[in-house]
Amino acid sequence: MRRFVSGAAAIALCGSLLASCSPGKETAPDGPSGVYYEIFVRSFADSDGDGVGDLKGIEQKLDYLEGLGVDGLWLTPIQPSPSYHGYDVTDYYGINPQFGTMDDYKSLLKAAHKRHMKVLMDLVVNHTSSEHPWFAESAEGKDSPRRNWYTWAEDRGLSTSAMSATGGEAWHARGGDHYLGTFWSGMPDLNFDEPAVRAEMVKIGNFWLDQGVDGFRLDAAKHVYEDFKTQANSPKIAQKNQAWWQEFRRGLTGAHPDVYLVGEVWSSAGAIVPYVKDALDSTFGFDLSDWIREAASKGTAADIADRLARTSEVYARESGGKYIDAPFLDNHDRDRFMSLAGGDAAKGKLAAAMLLTMPGRPFVYYGEELGMQGAGADELKREPMRWTQSGAGEGQTSWEQSVANTDPAVSVEAQDGAKGSMLERYRELIALRASTAALRDGAIEPVAAEPPAGTVAYVRATADERVYVAHNLTAEPQTIALDADAAKAYRKLLYASEAGAALKDGTITLPAYGTAILK
Repeated sequence: MRRFVSGAAAIALCGSLLASCSPGKETAPDGPSGVYYEIFVRSFADSDGDGVGDLKGIEQKLDYLEGLGVDGLWLTPIQPSPSYHGYDVTDYYGINPQFGTMDDYKSLLKAAHKRHMKVLMDLVVNHTSSEHPWFAESAEGKDSPRRNWYTWAEDRGLSTSAMSATGGEAWHARGGDHYLGTFWSGMPDLNFDEPAVRAEMVKIGNFWLDQGVDGFRLDAAKHVYEDFKTQANSPKIAQKNQAWWQEFRRGLTGAHPDVYLVGEVWSSAGAIVPYVKDALDSTFGFDLSDWIREAASKGTAADIADRLARTSEVYARESGGKYIDAPFLDNHDRDRFMSLAGGDAAKGKLAAAMLLTMPGRPFVYYGEELGMQGAGADELKREPMRWTQSGAGEGQTSWEQSVANTDPAVSVEAQDGAKGSMLERYRELIALRASTAALRDGAIEPVAAEPPAGTVAYVRATADERVYVAHNLTAEPQTIALDADAAKAYRKLLYASEAGAALKDGTITLPAYGTAILK
C-alpha cells in the first residue's frame, strides 16, 4: 500500500526531511503510517443538515482523513441508544437512525477500504442500556428466561452496600430487587458467567465483521469481571477477564482471522499483562498518555524509554511477540491536551511529535490535529469538529454549542495549507512516520547518555534502521551532547520540527519545544 501526500503537506515533508524535492512534487511514503483516528460520530461531520454527525458525513470527509495520512478509523458507538454518547446500547444489531442506515454503514466501509483505511467500531460488551429489551425481560422476575443475563443481588443473597469499581453505587433498585450497574443505573452489567451471554457477544462480533468492519475497540474491557472497588488488582478477577477475552477472540478468528481488537483497560501497565495473551491485540497506553501530557505541558518527564522498553519486553513475551502498543494523547473521556496546555500551540506540536514518534499504532482524537480544546463535563470534550472558521457551513455539526472551540483559527478552513499550523504539523509528522520504518515499526530503546533536564531522548530501531529522537520540553534552546558511539552512529539530521535545530560535532541544538530526529 502506498500513501501519497500532495500540496502543502508534500512541501512540508520535503522541507522537514531535508530532501531534494521541489514545491508541489508528490512524496510517496514507503508504507502505511499505522496511525488511527478516533471519531466521535455525533460531532464529526453532518451530511444532511440536521446538526448531528452521521455515517455519510464521515464518508464525505474521507479525502480529508486520507490527506491527514491515517490508516484506520475508530468510530464511537453507532448502534441505537437513548443517550447522546451511545455507550448504553439498546440493539446490538442495528444502526442508530440519527447516524444513518446499514446501507450507509456498508457504503462507508467500502469507501474507506478503497482508500486502504481500516475501520474499527466501538463494541460495548460490559453492559447494555437499561432500556434494552434483554434487561426489561430480565427485570420481569426470577422466572424470566433472561433473568441470569444480568446480576440481581436478591437472587444471590448479596449485600447491596458494595461500592462499584468506578467509585459510585454498584447496585440499583428495580421492582423491589437490585441489579448490578458498575457505571450507573442506566447501564446494567451483563453477567458473563452466563454461557448464553458469552455466546451472544461472540455472535454480535461476527455479525459486524460479516458486514465488513475490521475490528473493535472494546469498551471497559477490564470491567467485564472487575465490578467492585474491592476487586481492583485482584489476580483472580484478572484471570477471569483474560479467559473471557481469549474466548471472545477464538469465537471471531475462526471466520475472521485478521480481526483487530484494541481494548480500553484503564489501568497501569502491569495490570494490562493478562489481556495480551491470546486475547487483545492492543490496549490503550494510559500511562504513556499521562507521561506525554505531563512532559509537554509542564516540561518534566521521567525516563519513558526505559519504562516502555521493559513493559514491551513483558508484553512481547506474554503475547508471543504479537502485542501492538496503542499510544494516544487525547480521547473522548479525557480533558483535551490543549486545554491543559492553556492553548499553547508550541506545546501542542511538541505533544504531537512525542506521540507520533512512539512505537505501535498511535490514535489521534478528532480535532486534536487542529488544537481543539475541551475540559470538564464530557460534552465539552466532544464538541463539534471545527471545519469552518465560522463554525457553520458544509459538514459542520451543531448538536452541541461550542464553548471551548470558538476561535476561527482552530478550524480546518483556517489551517489547511497554512505553513506552521497545527494541522500541517500533524500531516508532516504522520507522513514522516510512514516514510521511516524505524518510527513506524521499530522498538524503543533508552539512549546510553542521559540527556539534560528539560529534554527527552530515545532510539527507535528495527533490524535495518535506527533513529535517534530528541525533544526539548522547555521554552529555551537546549543542547544534547551525544556519547562517542552515538556521535559516530547518527550523522544526519533527518527531521527538524523548528528552524534552528542542528547537529554539529556530535551535539544536537534544539530550539524551544523543538524536536530533532537523527539517522
